[in-house]
Amino acid sequence: MHGIPPFLTRLGIQLPIIQAPMAGVATPQLAAAVSNAGGLGSLGIGPSPVAQARQMIEQTRALTSRPFNINLFCHAAAQPDTAREAAWLQHLAPLFTAAGMAPPSAINAGYQSFIEDDQTFDMLLELCPPIVSFHFGLPSADRIEALQQAGICLLATATNLHEARLIEQAGIDAIVAQGIEAGGHRGMFDPEADDEQLSTSVLVRLLVQHTRLPVIAAGGIMDGAGIRAALDLGAAAAQLGTAFILCPESSANAAYRQALQSERAASTRLTACISGRPARGMLNDLIRHGEAAGSPPPADYPIAYDAAKQLNAAASQRGNHEFAAQWAGQGAPLARELPATELVQQLVAEWRGA
Repeated sequence: MHGIPPFLTRLGIQLPIIQAPMAGVATPQLAAAVSNAGGLGSLGIGPSPVAQARQMIEQTRALTSRPFNINLFCHAAAQPDTAREAAWLQHLAPLFTAAGMAPPSAINAGYQSFIEDDQTFDMLLELCPPIVSFHFGLPSADRIEALQQAGICLLATATNLHEARLIEQAGIDAIVAQGIEAGGHRGMFDPEADDEQLSTSVLVRLLVQHTRLPVIAAGGIMDGAGIRAALDLGAAAAQLGTAFILCPESSANAAYRQALQSERAASTRLTACISGRPARGMLNDLIRHGEAAGSPPPADYPIAYDAAKQLNAAASQRGNHEFAAQWAGQGAPLARELPATELVQQLVAEWRGA
């Protein structure tokens, strides 16, 4: 391999390795360590209030002079539905009782979509992070143009060819091809649409053949062999999320780390019953209960998330972590506990076949 491929040069990185944004798990320390090691560190600020998001970006800047990626949620605004929410809370009532609290009388969307969040948009234009990525859809053409005029490189997630074509038409710089293996929230634009549930390898090939944009492979990639396979399929880079959760720099709590290092890692489920949108995490009592036959549909995203977070907060105080959102991809049993810098070095050695 001679020279750095043009897309990596555009991102300002040496290695075709991107640490997934993982809102709630990725920290400035993790993102900076990956960027300093030659990859692309990322922060998910989707659920963060603007002041906290600003602080995260500034902290990352203080820890690295290298580029990093800021990820935003572009979901359709939550649709409050009192009857649906009441039915969902009633369904969760036995779990709240087990956690030692009465079910809340109401639940709310805890955060806005970037599509309607003017404060975060203004903050991004002011701070100009080098790379911004979108999940669940795309912002308006005006916002895309303004961010690009500010010199920001833009990425967006696609789970199928139709979404990839919309991303290409919108003038985005590259596509994150998210396979069904991926942990965390599935980036589908429309959660109501039929989901072909394409694997990372099939999706990457489709997008490489049918779009002109660089493709970043995401989903199930845990080691250098996985990175090499993604690049062989035509991807310009590989994005790894679950692989970085056990790094000491991530904010995953002890229970999450313990689960990821146990036999639980081998059982993940794609479910909407934690947040209201399909997301893959380690199987637990909340998922079993929410997916049981006859269960009502969960409240809309992210209203359902409010219920899950309140439930987990109460239960975890009693040492019960069965209601936590422990996102993980299908490659979870391959996770390694290493400092981020060492993990990146290990991934490079494996990818290059050292």
